[in-house]
Amino acid sequence: MRVHIEVRTLVLVRRVAGFVAAVAMSLYLLVKVVWIAAEVWQGTADWVLLNAVTVVMALAGAALGLALAQSWGTRLPDWLVLPLGWVAGGFLVSMIPFMIVGSLVAPSAPEPAADATPAWESVLIGVGFAGMAVALVVGLPLFLRERWPRAFAGRVGRERADGRFLWALAPLGALTATWIFWAAGSTYGLLTVADAQGRLLMADSALCAAGAAWSLWALGPWGSGRTPVWLPMAVGFVASGSLFSWGAWRLAWLVAGAYQPVELRGVAVAEHCVAVCAGLAVLLALSQAYGRRTCPPRLR
Repeated sequence: MRVHIEVRTLVLVRRVAGFVAAVAMSLYLLVKVVWIAAEVWQGTADWVLLNAVTVVMALAGAALGLALAQSWGTRLPDWLVLPLGWVAGGFLVSMIPFMIVGSLVAPSAPEPAADATPAWESVLIGVGFAGMAVALVVGLPLFLRERWPRAFAGRVGRERADGRFLWALAPLGALTATWIFWAAGSTYGLLTVADAQGRLLMADSALCAAGAAWSLWALGPWGSGRTPVWLPMAVGFVASGSLFSWGAWRLAWLVAGAYQPVELRGVAVAEHCVAVCAGLAVLLALSQAYGRRTCPPRLR
């Protein structure tokens, strides 16, 4: 009876978190639609494409929130819900440390009055991002636990990845060290000195790369079998999603000429390509480890 009550409570929490995520993304979506309408009306459509892409992403985020909240979400095919949750978690959940620390120790410098974003837009964007991120932290693990319980139950044990993706430890280590050096104030490979917010963002990226490397090691042949399996699975899922999503996002706009990085262009291209490849490798290692946990021994 007690177990049944606890399960119902977790389902209720997951549904509430899903609705919060959908509402939060709807607020962000509202701002983007207003921006596009204003640009089209004023005839200044320089950023319409970028804003249109973010509108699609916001719609996908709101749909994910509804999927977490509704019973039909549990019936969605794996190939649809997993990549969407992976990218959403990578974009937003990984940014929570940056948002918390940045708001406390490195507030953004005020913008000139002529270019300042109206207060209501800033509020909706902030609430949208923070609300979606926090809701995903709560709702996404509960959803994944319901759909794929073997990925969260027990310890790593003998069912782990076979080590074919351990090559990714080298690029993950290089990314971690590079981002730490830049966050500490190094300017090698940079066009300009990063401000406080930029350095915190690099530190957050380094944290993700280190987390991805740890999860890869923990689920590999030499990791401890006593580690609770949910820990490397969760850390690896979010960290690899962050490396892939942010790397692909920045790389796409860099190639399109709509993004000016603080890094030298060649350094930025290499950096984001490595992040995308390493993120994919970690995801494949997680998938392999989960497959070995669910596959009967005689079929391995």
